[in-house]
Amino acid sequence: MASKTENQKAWLFVLPVVLLVAFNALIPLMTVVNYSVQETFGDNVFFWEGVKWYEQVLNSERFHDSLLRQLAFTGTILIIEIPLGIAIALTMPRKGPWVPVCLVLMALPLLIPWNVVGAMWNIFALPDIGLLGRTINALGIEYNFTQQPVAAWMTTVLMDVWHWTSLVVLLAYAGLCAIPDAYYQAAKIDGAGSWAVFRYIQLPKMKRVLTIAILLRFMDSFMIYTEPFVLTGGGPGNTTTFLSIDLVKVALGQFDLGPAAAMSLIYFLIVLLVCWVFYTLMMRNEEV
Repeated sequence: MASKTENQKAWLFVLPVVLLVAFNALIPLMTVVNYSVQETFGDNVFFWEGVKWYEQVLNSERFHDSLLRQLAFTGTILIIEIPLGIAIALTMPRKGPWVPVCLVLMALPLLIPWNVVGAMWNIFALPDIGLLGRTINALGIEYNFTQQPVAAWMTTVLMDVWHWTSLVVLLAYAGLCAIPDAYYQAAKIDGAGSWAVFRYIQLPKMKRVLTIAILLRFMDSFMIYTEPFVLTGGGPGNTTTFLSIDLVKVALGQFDLGPAAAMSLIYFLIVLLVCWVFYTLMMRNEEV
C-alpha cells in the first residue's frame, strides 16, 4: 500500500500573513531594544549606555510598587472572574429559545470599546451624579472614588469584572456544551449529585477552555491601561497606577525614552514568563 504524502503547500497561503505580522512586530521591538541600551538628547544623536537603564528600572522602588499593584489587581481579577464566569455558565440554558438571548447579553459588554467603558463607569460611579455613587452614599456609606484609594481600587476591579467576566462565561459555556449527553446519563444512573457531576465531569472537561480563559484574562488584566486611565487617571495618588500607566508616564510624561524602553522590555518578559509558567503547570496537570 502506497504511503500518503503530505501536502505542505497550504503554508503558502498563511506565509504573507506571517511575514506581515513578523515585520510589524520586529521593527517596533528592535526600536525599543535600541532605545533601551542608549541615551539620546535629540537631533538623532545617541550615546551607548549598556544595561544602565535596566539596572535603574529593576532597582527602582517606583517600578516595584507598580508591579505589586499590577500583580494584586490581576490576582484579584482572576479570583473573582473565573469562578463567577463558571457559575454563570452553569446557570445558562443549553437548549431552547433563551440560548441566543443569553449569549447576546453575555457578549454585549465585550463589544463596548475600552475607552467607552472607562467613561461609562466614571460617570456611573461619580459620588454626586452617578447612580452607583449616589446609591452607596444614600445607604450611609461614604464613597468617592476620586479621593478614596480603597473606593478607587474597588471601582476599578468592579469595572473590569463587569467588562470581562462575559469572556469567561462564553468560554466556559462552550466547554459545557461540548460535553456529550452520555456522561450525564451515566452520572444519573450512578446517582451522582450536582456537585459530583460538576467535580468529576464538567470541571475536567472544561480544563482546556479554562486554561485559555485564565491566560487571556491574565494577559489582558496585566496589560490593562485604557479603562483605569479614563476612570481614575491612576489616582488618587498612585492607587491605580499600574505598570502600563506608569510606563506611559515615564515615556510620554517625563520623556525618558531609555528607562521607558527598558521598562517595557522587562514588562514584556514578565508577561511571557508568567504565561509560560501558567501554561506549563496546566498542561502538566492535564497530562496527569
